[in-house]
Amino acid sequence: MFNIKVDYPSLAEEEKILSATSNAEKPEIRKVLSAKAIQFLQKQINQIQATPLTINYVARLVRATRPGDPSAPAFVKELVDWGAGPRAGQYLIAGARAVAAMDGRPSISVKDVRRVAVPVLRHRLSTNFQAQAENMRSEDVIERLLVEVPEPPIPKYERG
Repeated sequence: MFNIKVDYPSLAEEEKILSATSNAEKPEIRKVLSAKAIQFLQKQINQIQATPLTINYVARLVRATRPGDPSAPAFVKELVDWGAGPRAGQYLIAGARAVAAMDGRPSISVKDVRRVAVPVLRHRLSTNFQAQAENMRSEDVIERLLVEVPEPPIPKYERG
């Protein structure tokens, strides 16, 4: 779902890792959550709502990664060979649900989607040789898309 990049540890962190894993003593492993508790949490997160406006934004963002899509900006058509598929949209919503759950909110926001966009999308689109020649990574393309793809306008409430 996410493509998380983890850099090498610092010298102090590496020494701690080596010390902890090179001793004969092994740490005690204990259960933190039961299977039933995990299933309950999964069910709760799946009940977090994705509004039609947010779904529209996710669909437009994902479609904008596809160089053959009419909605794709010119820079995507120039720099991307393959864009993200529908699963990317599903994972953007799932990731946004996790963010909303951690914040204790009953629905996701566009801000939540934008927060998870890079780790969800970075390995779902393939940049081409031109992008590489211009030192553009998939992350750069996604960041630019987040600027280019407008958030949906929120309709004003009108009294009857």
